[in-house]
Amino acid sequence: MKWKTRVTDLLGIDYPIIQGGLAYLAYAELAAAVSEAGGLGQITAMSLGDPEALRAEIKKVRELTTKPFGVNFAIGQHGRPYEHLLDVAIEENVKVVSVTGGNPAPFFDYLKGTDMTKLVLVAAKRQAVKAESLGADAVMVVGQEGGGHLGRDDIGTIVLVPQVVDAVNIPVIASGGIADGRGWMAAHALGAEGIEMGTRFIATQECVHASMEYKTALLNSQETGTVVIKRSLGTPARALSGSWTEKILGMEAENANYDRLKSYISGEANRRYIHDGDAQSGFGWAGQVAGMIDDIPSVADLIARMVEQAEDIRRKWA
Repeated sequence: MKWKTRVTDLLGIDYPIIQGGLAYLAYAELAAAVSEAGGLGQITAMSLGDPEALRAEIKKVRELTTKPFGVNFAIGQHGRPYEHLLDVAIEENVKVVSVTGGNPAPFFDYLKGTDMTKLVLVAAKRQAVKAESLGADAVMVVGQEGGGHLGRDDIGTIVLVPQVVDAVNIPVIASGGIADGRGWMAAHALGAEGIEMGTRFIATQECVHASMEYKTALLNSQETGTVVIKRSLGTPARALSGSWTEKILGMEAENANYDRLKSYISGEANRRYIHDGDAQSGFGWAGQVAGMIDDIPSVADLIARMVEQAEDIRRKWA
């Protein structure tokens, strides 16, 4: 079956499946595997920090696949500069960039004169409308089921996606709560023309930077096994529940300010768990789909399985 949508046409891919930015996890091995399997893999730029490290990662992807890939910029990370990294993406002629967090207007201004395809992750209809007005080529819409940073309104994917579809003219990509071919087809039924997945791609063989402890926790998790932290800071984010997130929630219940919380919610605390497997001293982001994960396949096998499942649904619908 053909999977032609405006998203596949825009990105030059076989299947409208996009791998999320995945801070500290989305590197060349994973990005190349997703792209080679027919989706769009992405490198996470802000986790690298150093321009030459990003350049090396881009070159490594191109050694592993000739297919399109993207570079994700999480620009909302406490005002950290990103222009030096964006320069590398421009110099290396990267065709697709995605923006998460923060105001994309200055990011887009920096890209004027380039032909880069620009994707923006949004968590509200108003954000999608704004992104379109600024020049986004497509929006990725994440519902409150998703992992990592979310919107403040607690709107689920199944409600949010069709509202955004009705509000904008550019392609809409659904994110949050999607882990298999059923979720993929549900997204199409809602009017989306593609999907973005994050948590499900962590539990794959090519996500080589994720510790086995992290992957095993995803395998063992239930649909109730995540919590939302950082609400008190106005930046809610979903993570696997554990002793570290319980500490964070306890501090938030006591009205702890950012200065008290920052060492607990830092990138260092995140890496202690996702890279080193130290669940007592860190945390890992995860969406509610952690409760649907029961194996650690190769990316190629995962996408092939999703395609088979989705095609079976299409036949039933026909």
